Amino acid sequence: MAKAQKTVPKKNSGSNSIYDRLSKFLSHKRTFYFILFTGILLAIINFNARVSEAHDDSLYIEAGYKYVHEFPNYYYTANAPMYPMFLALLTLVFGTNLIVFKLFSFLFFIIGAILYYKAIDKKVPDVLKYFVFTFICINHLVLYYSSQTFSEAFYMLMQATFFYFFCNYNFGENPISDNLKIDYKRWLLLGLLMMILTLAKNILIFGVAAIILFYFFRKEYKKATIALVSFGIFKMLYEFIKGVIWGKSAVQYSSQMSILLNKDPYDATQGQEDLAGFFGRFTDNIGLYLGKRFYQILGFMDEQFAGREMIEQNGETVAKMSPALVFLSIIVLFLTFYGLYKAVKNKQYIISFLVFFAGTISFGTFFVLQARWDQPRFILVHMPAFLLGIGYGLYEFFKKDNFNQRVFVAFLFLITGSLFISSFSRGIKNIPIVTKNLKGDIYYGYTPDWQNYLKISAWCADSLPQSSLIACRKAPMSFVYGKGKHFFPIYSVFAKDPQTNQSNPDSALAIFKRNKVTHVLLANLRIDPTKNTGEIINTLHNIVYPIAQKYPAKLRLVKTIGDSEEATLYEIKY
Repeated sequence: MAKAQKTVPKKNSGSNSIYDRLSKFLSHKRTFYFILFTGILLAIINFNARVSEAHDDSLYIEAGYKYVHEFPNYYYTANAPMYPMFLALLTLVFGTNLIVFKLFSFLFFIIGAILYYKAIDKKVPDVLKYFVFTFICINHLVLYYSSQTFSEAFYMLMQATFFYFFCNYNFGENPISDNLKIDYKRWLLLGLLMMILTLAKNILIFGVAAIILFYFFRKEYKKATIALVSFGIFKMLYEFIKGVIWGKSAVQYSSQMSILLNKDPYDATQGQEDLAGFFGRFTDNIGLYLGKRFYQILGFMDEQFAGREMIEQNGETVAKMSPALVFLSIIVLFLTFYGLYKAVKNKQYIISFLVFFAGTISFGTFFVLQARWDQPRFILVHMPAFLLGIGYGLYEFFKKDNFNQRVFVAFLFLITGSLFISSFSRGIKNIPIVTKNLKGDIYYGYTPDWQNYLKISAWCADSLPQSSLIACRKAPMSFVYGKGKHFFPIYSVFAKDPQTNQSNPDSALAIFKRNKVTHVLLANLRIDPTKNTGEIINTLHNIVYPIAQKYPAKLRLVKTIGDSEEATLYEIKY
């Protein structure tokens, strides 16, 4: 049986070192409860009662509704199939209740934070343990997802649950053995949790690979085999049950996979990515996520900084990465690998595992996703592990004497203070907004373009026949504010004429008719969400404008809402 990892880190500068004194101060239970309750308070004042303009959160709600009302002919085949299943259970009990869904995300946030703390408790230096726990509890972006129906809060709970069991089984006082007669129950639980992770996020297949490789690096080949077999048992069982219950609807080709293979996720006419293109994504994403988003999440960089500029190259407009992002990403990579090296050298296996796990998934994400997605949530869920690894490297580097330790500890307090101030100030600004939302003004807090769009979506549900089907740009958001009425989603210009970048009117009408679309909703949604520049998301306009030019009688004005940045509904007269 493998020896348990020592739970008490080595004292570096005598019993009176800054590290030891701070560790002793933090070790009281009140520290844990103070940080946790601070996080709960910040989550409450930052509570968001609306849906996001990004619309993926609404997509999950709509998927949960379809699971209930179209069972068994609907199966969500995109990036996080398990979360919509959970929302389906809530829908069965509470209906499509946005606030209830958000309260469960709030609960996921709290339990996930506690389990992450428990996973690393007594296994890493106290200074780093409390720093990472504090980050989870008070970071403004983590708090944002604690009241959203994105899958991040749900995933972070599933991830923390897995870490809790994996770390205790492998690095605790009674490590799991490779003797199945003794430990088959623990291996089955790990296999089940691994399978659940891949359902919480598809990209977690890279996480399974990281687990197997971690055992290999430790020369625990039998454990690697057992882990893979245990995962395979539950994965095959799930696929069997899925096939029996959902049949063909569960094995259809994933639209997300098709999008990921395209050079442009919104324009399939540009063709599919080649190998060089995937490597280009990889390098671009490293700059975006490690050179920009990483620093933005920590509060070191303006959130509005794009990091890329559009330039003309060979007759095409392409995005060029800022050299500053390349340099900043190199710093993060260096510090991460240095921390990993020190953790391996000092046999801090739990830190080694968490960094390796997060790094493997992140690098897989960087390779697969188009750079234009550029969303902080893809790196946010792995930030605690990266901070633990980077923090350990710096912890070891500055341990030489009390002066250096003071520098390191002061740096951690500086980051923590900055995170708290950011989250608290956002919360103070949010209180009047969420108060009005909860009192019934569900549109308060949106900019006028979104208010008009959502109001006309609600009008469609109240005023149009149930059989009507409205084409719009953000169909899942319209579904939520349209009280469960389904809308027809338009994500890109179809039947595009390469000369005009607009639709062929006859082809567009044929597509609408084939899909039984009765109306089209044109909204002046801002490209720059912070101000009205006159530039709008014109995807639907580029489909409808050619129809209006060639067949003006086929579009009948039905309703307009808003004096400026208005939203307009037209009926299609075939």
